Amino acid sequence: MDLVLNVADHYVLTPYVYPLSWPEDTALRQIISLLVVTNLGIAVLYLGLGWLSYQFIFDHNLMKHPQFLKNQVWREIRHAMTSLPIISIPTVALFFIEVKGYSKLYDNVEESPMDWPFLLLSMISFVLFTDGCIYWIHRFLHHRCIYKHFHKKHHVLKIPTPFASHAFHPLDGFLSSMPYHVYPFLFPLHKVLYLVLYIFVNIWTVSIHDGDYRMPGPLQEVVNGAAHHTDHHLFFNVNYGQYFTLWDRIGGSYQNPSVLEGKGPLDCIRRLTAEGKISSNGANANGHDNESGTKSKEE
Repeated sequence: MDLVLNVADHYVLTPYVYPLSWPEDTALRQIISLLVVTNLGIAVLYLGLGWLSYQFIFDHNLMKHPQFLKNQVWREIRHAMTSLPIISIPTVALFFIEVKGYSKLYDNVEESPMDWPFLLLSMISFVLFTDGCIYWIHRFLHHRCIYKHFHKKHHVLKIPTPFASHAFHPLDGFLSSMPYHVYPFLFPLHKVLYLVLYIFVNIWTVSIHDGDYRMPGPLQEVVNGAAHHTDHHLFFNVNYGQYFTLWDRIGGSYQNPSVLEGKGPLDCIRRLTAEGKISSNGANANGHDNESGTKSKEE
């Protein structure tokens, strides 16, 4: 994060915000700056990516599903935007430690163990490492003693939209993001690549909530896409994975997406519409909008 902090200092914070008498490397100033930059950055990523996905990718027919909540999009955004500033506090603590040079982040390719090939190796290892860690953190958050206090709010969203991607309890959100922050303390990683991967992580998190269930045939068994993750929201104890299905298969929690078996949310909507139980505008048979949907077994 020191690259972002340096840019912010050079172009905005030093000339227009802070007094010139306050050195850029002062701990308090760096912490304040990191809090501002982190909160602005994640808000732009979340709202920007969420809006683009909601407008151009998300299938709005999913809003007719009986388990789609009233005012759900607004609820998702409100939940995320109240949690993200809290999540940023421990996140900034880790960023500050990085800025002070205690991580294994490096500036120049020449500093890496294998020059350019190491960048590719870093991308692969980052994805594999975080995928495995997040799987087990996710399963921990589903433990009966933990779930109702932290993760349940995210699972109220049975038919998520892209805006559900960051709608977590603060502790839930921070724990789920921990592997991304721990990685550069354990393994060498180029600073620019770290920022690229940070953006990728947010794009992916939005994408598995975007309701676009399409996936090239050969990848359906390997990649944990929106079809897999929507089933996790619907059925609770399956498809915990972040990027791949590997750990679900190892952990015995893999389930073939219901979409691929003709039993997905859109299939449900088409069936209920044909039966006259919901109208074309998503209202149920007696004319009322969806309220809270059907409670699942974990609730």
